[in-house]
Amino acid sequence: MKRLMPAGTFSAPRGAMSGQGPWHLDQQSATALIASARNRSTNIVIDYEHQTLMAAENGKPAPASGWVDPKTLEWREDGLYGVIKWTAAAKAMIDAEEYQYLSPVFPYDANGTPLDLLQIALTNTPAIHGLDQRALAAARAALPSDSEHSQPETDEMDLKILLEALGLPDDTTETNALKTVAALKAGNDQLAALRAELGLKDGDDAKPAIAALKATPAGSVPQPVYDELKTQLAALKASGEESERNRLIEDGMADGRIAGKATADWLRTQPIAVLKSHLADATPLAALKGMQSAGKEPDKKAGAAGLSDNDLAVCKQMGISPEEYAKANA
Repeated sequence: MKRLMPAGTFSAPRGAMSGQGPWHLDQQSATALIASARNRSTNIVIDYEHQTLMAAENGKPAPASGWVDPKTLEWREDGLYGVIKWTAAAKAMIDAEEYQYLSPVFPYDANGTPLDLLQIALTNTPAIHGLDQRALAAARAALPSDSEHSQPETDEMDLKILLEALGLPDDTTETNALKTVAALKAGNDQLAALRAELGLKDGDDAKPAIAALKATPAGSVPQPVYDELKTQLAALKASGEESERNRLIEDGMADGRIAGKATADWLRTQPIAVLKSHLADATPLAALKGMQSAGKEPDKKAGAAGLSDNDLAVCKQMGISPEEYAKANA
């Protein structure tokens, strides 16, 4: 775990990279920065001497010296920390003391508050003195918010970096890019406030707290009111299902898909899905339809207990004897 940015107010004299500060990083702004960084799907690159920023000008490659997983970022009393995974080549140079310091690339607002951590460079030209070895060296500001902080010679490059970090199209205007940054910062502030309200500390997983909120009755509705509404909703649902069940049974008996009272009584005890399945599979019985439409007795074939083939099929489906069926429908 390495310190990537210091806590408190810090500055960097004008040097190889633009931006002098002063900048200020505290727990609140660091929490928002960490949330912004964790929104990305890729790791934070560590290059050599900010070559990623210079590649467009000098045409040289920009190999990585290491990577920082945004999920490892955390705030400590003395600054922002993260876990660095060095490449073999960079590790060899660091062990040989050929490189010793880190230099972050971050956008900041008009108040000098860092908003995100875009890139980091391995360098030997620290701009902030008195820090631990391999700690923060120099800071680059992307897209200053006012004329006092502007750097005309690097504005075009800064805008390109910011658009890439925000995932915005290349033709996005500076004004719209700044609006997006402001919206992200506002969202991060809200997220930080919510985490504080939930009692979460930096690095705490918010999933258990969110799950607890989902399991709790919504808003500030008193528990008795919530229980009453829940009961009423269940009653309405049951009433609706009962009405639908009665209608389906009535239709089934009218067209012969339900052969008699015993079948109807049995279907009333079953889930409504079973009733619907029975009606979908049953064939209307012409004998029953004829009896209801013309008042004639249905024709019955000589079978067990004097039941028709259709009645016997219903007995088999219900698992009762023909005698029991005949008695129930007598």
